[in-house]
Amino acid sequence: MVLVAGALLLAGCGTSGGSTEREVEMDMQDAAVRADEILDGTFAAIKPPVHWTHDESVEGGCDVQRSRAVMTIISEERRGSFLGVIERYWESQGYKQLAVNRTKSPALYYRTPDEFNVRVLVGSNGQAFFEVATPCVNASKVSPPKAETVGPNYAGKEIPFPDVKSDFWSAKSAPPSSPAPRT
Repeated sequence: MVLVAGALLLAGCGTSGGSTEREVEMDMQDAAVRADEILDGTFAAIKPPVHWTHDESVEGGCDVQRSRAVMTIISEERRGSFLGVIERYWESQGYKQLAVNRTKSPALYYRTPDEFNVRVLVGSNGQAFFEVATPCVNASKVSPPKAETVGPNYAGKEIPFPDVKSDFWSAKSAPPSSPAPRT
């Protein structure tokens, strides 16, 4: 029983009748806003910027998942650079790497210092999907995300394959390397 309760606390959820410190401080709406801030910061770090749309926002019993899909085509030759931008940004924010998938559909999995799980996955068609999963918090109503999409908003609809070409992210060549610094 102690092991089960300990596992629940590590997962961010309290046992029945108990609560974690996070549950006292944050409700699902607050957590959704924080998840949106994580996504906003991540997308602001991507240069050149990409087109994106809201994907599903899922509410659990004590948690929320916010998702976005990139509508800019990320070519196979540029996926490593794309993931590198995200990885450097997340690490600069103090996020801890949980896992990396280096297959044909590469993915990064991280956890923020405040225990939000973040993920980016690039599909074989060059579409990147971002997801933020909140820790377990106090139950409350949750409003839809407020951020304006870059391009059409497909929230609540089937998201098409990416269809926006970028001179940089969609290029079929490896990105140019920066010249060595002069000494």
